[in-house]
Amino acid sequence: MKIYVGIDDTDSIEQGATGETAKQIIRIIEERRWGNCQGLTRHQLLLHPDIAYTSHNSSMCFTAEIETASLEPLIEAAAGCLERDSAPGSDPGLCVAAEEQLRDVESLIAYGYETKKRIITKGEAYELAGKLGVHLSEHGGAGIGVIGALAGVGLRMTNNDGRFQGRLELKVPGAIINVTEILCSNLVERVQSVDGYVLNKNEEVRLGHKLKTVLLGGKRTLLVYRREGALVWKTCTNAHLEHY
Repeated sequence: MKIYVGIDDTDSIEQGATGETAKQIIRIIEERRWGNCQGLTRHQLLLHPDIAYTSHNSSMCFTAEIETASLEPLIEAAAGCLERDSAPGSDPGLCVAAEEQLRDVESLIAYGYETKKRIITKGEAYELAGKLGVHLSEHGGAGIGVIGALAGVGLRMTNNDGRFQGRLELKVPGAIINVTEILCSNLVERVQSVDGYVLNKNEEVRLGHKLKTVLLGGKRTLLVYRREGALVWKTCTNAHLEHY
């Protein structure tokens, strides 16, 4: 079965990182041979002065293929990881959704998008999770991380939201590389412009610093841009990727 695992609010200003906590859960799943995990993505939620967050109010999500019998022990282990490894003062939340058991995908996706536009309450998150039949639990502090954990799962299900964790290591910054070589790295499934143009295999790209991929059309995508009149595409900067 395919599952989505979302976590949020496991860190504090002084300690921890939600991405690292998610990676620890992935290690547990794979070391115990419960299943195979796929790309970890960061999902941007609403930035608002009335929302308590450490830096960017983002949640994390990854998918995994597991046997049905592994679902409950996986949830228990992930919960234990949050309780053990989350930073003091954090408000960690966990969401685990089995795709085949989910009652209403569209409602979960709509919730994910809603967290980008308005303040959501913990009660709203629990009410929706109950209706949809997904696991949602809090593991410390005020537990408001359940809001973002559920949102991360909904946004990942869109196949069009999220920035993959980790940087690409292709060539040195400034090097020019063709799309064929990028795709052969097995780290990128598509090279696309910010305007939606998909580059062909013979086109060339100048590499910048801190190469990141995003989830678009269900594919791990390297975004590029080209100023008017320029001949060579360039990989996007952090400024281009802020809303992913």
